[in-house]
Amino acid sequence: MIFVAGSANLDFVVRASHIPAPGETVLGRGFQTFPGGKGANQAIACARAGGAPTQMLLALGDDAYAQPLEASLKDAGVVAHVLRTADQSTGTAFICVSDDAENAITVAPGANLALQAQHLPPLAGCSHLLLQLETPIEAVTAYAHAAKTQGVQVVLNAAPAQVLPKALLDAVDVLVVNEGELASVAQHQGSVAECLARLDVRCIVVTLGHRGCCARMDGEILLQAAFPVTPVDTTAAGDSFCGALTAALSQGHSLALALQYGSAAGALACTRPGAQSSIPTHAEVQALVHSGTPSGADAELRKFCGFTA
Repeated sequence: MIFVAGSANLDFVVRASHIPAPGETVLGRGFQTFPGGKGANQAIACARAGGAPTQMLLALGDDAYAQPLEASLKDAGVVAHVLRTADQSTGTAFICVSDDAENAITVAPGANLALQAQHLPPLAGCSHLLLQLETPIEAVTAYAHAAKTQGVQVVLNAAPAQVLPKALLDAVDVLVVNEGELASVAQHQGSVAECLARLDVRCIVVTLGHRGCCARMDGEILLQAAFPVTPVDTTAAGDSFCGALTAALSQGHSLALALQYGSAAGALACTRPGAQSSIPTHAEVQALVHSGTPSGADAELRKFCGFTA
């Protein structure tokens, strides 16, 4: 079983021709709301895309925004442990999605900031604890150390990007980052290989968008080329990757196979609008994994990352 502790937000999404520059007003073509938040997205990805039993600790306000978030978790089969806050509203995110499927996101954390160390329940029966950084970092650090004392593997998606305290990194078994997050954690602007060399974490997974992903585990480099898709909306692609990856690891699969499952889930999420609404099923992920990735792509990925032959 996987336990996720993290954020839940109601996403307010506008589609537009392009993402506004500072001071620019852009007319959008449509508006929708979707259940989101990195923590809730990843919990649903663990359950739906990864097919793993999943529980989640989250904080919600006593308001109407909480209802679709709870319903979405329940529909995915996630068991929710909800901290209800009367003085803070449910978290929200304001997202602009451009015609080229890129997005810009502003988050108002609200109730997510109420999560504290004492709110994490015992992790009996759990193999992995999955964390992100949309909740207070003091709580995230406390959760990671609590998991370690209980023999639970800690997976941290270090997003949004920030410098991490050593106390947190020391408790992490698997660190998942994109290029920008890797640079922030490593405090270095060089190649992927250079940034990885600066970090003392046993397993680090780096997502590289349309190129694919790479990982370093116990000094060994693994490469996974991206599955080719036509993107519609990249929202929750990274969260789908994290959830499917963690689910595969919890089911005893190798890191190499877990990278395939994560990549397939992230690719499929790009083909649909919204956050949790875009997360694929486990059957869809398996089908794409079995379809294979382009031959020869690993060499290009190795070169891009700066790894020597």
